[in-house]
Amino acid sequence: MTQCPNNPAGSHRTPRSATLLAGLVVATGFLFNFVARGTVDTFMVFILPLEAEFGWSRSTLTGVYSVYLITAGLASPLSGALLDRFGPRVTYTAGLVSLIAAMGCASLTRSLWQIYLFHGVFGGIAASALGIVPAAALISRWFDRRLSLAIAMAYAGFGSGILVIVPLAQSAIDTEGWRMAYRMLAIGLMPLLPVLLLLPWGRIAAGDRTIRAAQTAGATPAPAAGPITEESATVASPAQLRPPRGWTIRSAMGTPEFWLLVQCFFFTACSTYSVVVQTVAFLVDEGYPPLDAALAFGTSGMLSIIGVLSAGWLTTRFGYRFTVTLSFSATLLGVTALLGFASFPTPALVFVYVLAFGMSQGARGPVVSTLASRIFARGSVGAIFGAIFMTMSFGSALGSWVTGFLHDLTGDYRAAFVFSILSVFGAVSPFWYSRRLLAPQALPPPPSKGEPA
Repeated sequence: MTQCPNNPAGSHRTPRSATLLAGLVVATGFLFNFVARGTVDTFMVFILPLEAEFGWSRSTLTGVYSVYLITAGLASPLSGALLDRFGPRVTYTAGLVSLIAAMGCASLTRSLWQIYLFHGVFGGIAASALGIVPAAALISRWFDRRLSLAIAMAYAGFGSGILVIVPLAQSAIDTEGWRMAYRMLAIGLMPLLPVLLLLPWGRIAAGDRTIRAAQTAGATPAPAAGPITEESATVASPAQLRPPRGWTIRSAMGTPEFWLLVQCFFFTACSTYSVVVQTVAFLVDEGYPPLDAALAFGTSGMLSIIGVLSAGWLTTRFGYRFTVTLSFSATLLGVTALLGFASFPTPALVFVYVLAFGMSQGARGPVVSTLASRIFARGSVGAIFGAIFMTMSFGSALGSWVTGFLHDLTGDYRAAFVFSILSVFGAVSPFWYSRRLLAPQALPPPPSKGEPA
């Protein structure tokens, strides 16, 4: 983080206060990623009780998760735009209210469309507004040199939330039933509302004065722009903080950098979700004990926390290409181990999968988030990253569907694992056939209409 110089007391933020605020931004990103992902992913433990009570098929119920992924993807650009236009207080409040409503209304489910609407659609909207899109946009206003590591720490909320909240939901279902478990989730989220409303969102949205000035260099300053004081940061509106012109989703789509990031995220999701959704079923089909298969899956997810944090540190030390290539090599090793297990079912191959695939899972997220924040810093970072993130959800849905389709077509998961391996090459290739992602700087603002390009 670039610290502000010492200023007279009461004039500007001190280096210490800026550091504390930067830490608060990262902690806030971690917290709401933890809450959103952990809560929405509890659907995995609601499938069986819903199936038992209503008789809905397994494939029909898993469609709820696909709806969640697609909704979260479609809502990501809107969440970014909401952040850019109205600020983080409105964005996060809307997300948390949506999540509470989703869980509370899901407890009243009587028809299939209701669980699709409440957990799928409302959950997707909430996950988008509380997730990594607004977190990455805000963190980029506070960190420069250590941006990758800071975003990675916020990303770690994903795996942590799943590790903590999903087992708690299962325990509540076992003791109180699935309806009460949904109600308990909604009630448990409510204390976060006053916490959210009391956060100093004006100062958080203002960002570090030096970094924000560097990001908007070359853009016409907003009226009355100047050093951000404690007082002005508190009352500054998003419109005052936003440069009058800069990158938008539409103009960003005209750059090679945008589509390189889209390619990486889309194929990353294809490679990951063509494996994780069916891992337990595959291991059980191959004779692995069900409890051990579930433990392998859970351990893999837990290791993603280490992978995400390591990716942030590695990016800072060794650069984007090295970090991405290393992580995808680990993914490739893990998927290959599963493919080998189909022919040579030895526990050692499952161990290789858990370690390699788990450590690499989620590691590309901080890299793509950082690149988008750096490249399109002079514009609507939240909305642009939201558009890139949206394509990941489409890749996730495609990967999940292809796995089931290929299994039904061939009778096993070998073809699905080959698809995952091919997707790995599609995801890592932008860092090798183009130099635009190796050491990116903020792109100059696009020319205005009538202005020469």
